[in-house]
Amino acid sequence: MSNPVNSKKRGRINVVLNHKPNEKFGQNGSLFQTEEEKEAHDILTRFEKKLEEYVGLEEVKRLVNEIYAWLFINQRREEQGLKASKQVLHMIFKGNPGTGKTTVARIIAEFLHQMGVLAKGHFMEVERADLVGEYIGHTAQKTRDVLKKASGGVLFIDEAYSLARGGEKDFGKEAIDTLVKAMEDHQHDFVLILAGYSREMDYFLSLNPGLPSRFPIAIDFPNYTTDELMEMVRRMLSEREYVLTQEGEFHIKEHIRRIRQEQERTFSNGRYIRNIIEEGIRLQAVRLLKDNTFDRDSLLTMKREDFKFHSSHVKVN
Repeated sequence: MSNPVNSKKRGRINVVLNHKPNEKFGQNGSLFQTEEEKEAHDILTRFEKKLEEYVGLEEVKRLVNEIYAWLFINQRREEQGLKASKQVLHMIFKGNPGTGKTTVARIIAEFLHQMGVLAKGHFMEVERADLVGEYIGHTAQKTRDVLKKASGGVLFIDEAYSLARGGEKDFGKEAIDTLVKAMEDHQHDFVLILAGYSREMDYFLSLNPGLPSRFPIAIDFPNYTTDELMEMVRRMLSEREYVLTQEGEFHIKEHIRRIRQEQERTFSNGRYIRNIIEEGIRLQAVRLLKDNTFDRDSLLTMKREDFKFHSSHVKVN
């Protein structure tokens, strides 16, 4: 698979979600333009529409296009009696919270199932406690049990570097070794996606020489831009049937611009936007209750005073 915005490192495809247009794809990042083409490739069309529901993620959309094209061409090669190669699709997702990592992993699981790559296509999210045991030999068994349940689907480990936090004597190392062996022995039976903060993931991968080469696809999820975050604000309010005043929109935009700069490394992106919207809705309810105002326009309208960032209980990370 090739992509002009991808860089290769140790045989891994590194995808950076830089949101720049790519000339090899048509409008909205689609491979196809006519309705006939879209109908002929119904699976891809459906997943393109699903991804369009989310702000950003343009490079993920292009990656889905590439995987679809590769699998489709493989089928045509088989029809012509040519070899159809398999590819390992284990992935690394790097980025701050709220940048879409878990959402993308779920979509990829469903997509690979629809394309016949994964037998079940279920999504299984685990953490350190699900893999690491309390005594020698316990960890390997726990990890093997998780891998057995994940067979045919996607195994997603967020904050994967937590497996290496205890040092050489920690049982987390045993979990890593068991995962590495399974990735080699059953590389086409499941897809493993490791996710977490960029810096911590880079350090984690450096601890085991066998890890980096086993993840042919690495996706960097950068923080959303201020404009993208404002688009999330509009969508979330619209979905909840609220309308934001112009003064309110300017107030939120200025706050987001400032908080993004101050908390660049730990900013929780979409998660933060959802939380400030929900807090704003609660504060609007308090305002309306105090004013004893319940007409339709008032119930719909969110104002600047509904977003009290100076006294907010919402954490930015």
